[in-house]
Amino acid sequence: MSSKVYFSKEITPEKVLELYKILGKSLNGNVAIKVHSGEKGNQNFLKPDFWKPVIDFVGGTVVECNTAYEGARNTTERHEKLMEEHGWKEYFKVDILDAEGPDLVLDIKNGEKIKKNFVGKNIENYDSMLVLSHFKGHPMGGYGGAIKQLSIGVASSYGKGYIHGAGNPDNFWTSDHDDFLESMAEAASSVVDYFKGNVVYVNVMKNMSVDCDCCAKAEDPCIADIGILISDDPIAIDQACIDLVYSSSDPGKPHLIERIESRNGIHTVETAAKLGYGSREYELIEI
Repeated sequence: MSSKVYFSKEITPEKVLELYKILGKSLNGNVAIKVHSGEKGNQNFLKPDFWKPVIDFVGGTVVECNTAYEGARNTTERHEKLMEEHGWKEYFKVDILDAEGPDLVLDIKNGEKIKKNFVGKNIENYDSMLVLSHFKGHPMGGYGGAIKQLSIGVASSYGKGYIHGAGNPDNFWTSDHDDFLESMAEAASSVVDYFKGNVVYVNVMKNMSVDCDCCAKAEDPCIADIGILISDDPIAIDQACIDLVYSSSDPGKPHLIERIESRNGIHTVETAAKLGYGSREYELIEI
């Protein structure tokens, strides 16, 4: 069963909102709007003004979680200060989901590497979620998109270490790599289950570096901007983005493809598809 993924080559704040309206899926109740706040010093992350029209239209709360490594986002105090410096608090109500413990523990159905997912407890205040992702490379995952936002992005500081370590935070940097990728896919499934599918995903293929927005010193983009995608299927939207990278005619694409392949990034999508919370088969509908 293929999923619909809407796509536009035009990358503007207004086009994000237009695609959201075309998708036509209502997000009910209190809406958590998951963004990447951008590490201090990162030049590639998508700024608050880019997301403002769709966030204003949906009327939700911007949410983030603290990191599990040193930087400007590893404590609530530092993270909130950075959210202010980066302009998020100027426009939106902001909620650091794991600002205070204890974490909310979500069961992972059919998880093989991990059985539980530790997320910021404030997620209990929300009924649905809009996941706003900047598609790009990633030093560990190969790429970052919707599945990473659902997993590492929603996980608490402790939960991030738990996923990276495939169930053992002490193995944050040393766990088997494929086990880490599978743990990401499994953690994402628990968030989809928690919201009972009341989630919409936007992936923006702009400023695509091989590095993530979590890097304070990221490489500059290596491939030309491609477009905006939106879907209610996190697997289909990530697969579509990867396919668009491969089909690009831009001479910079081999560098990004090498990053994805050297980290076996597609394995996250493969594992997610086996878990059944989306499909790798999709219909790309260009707007």
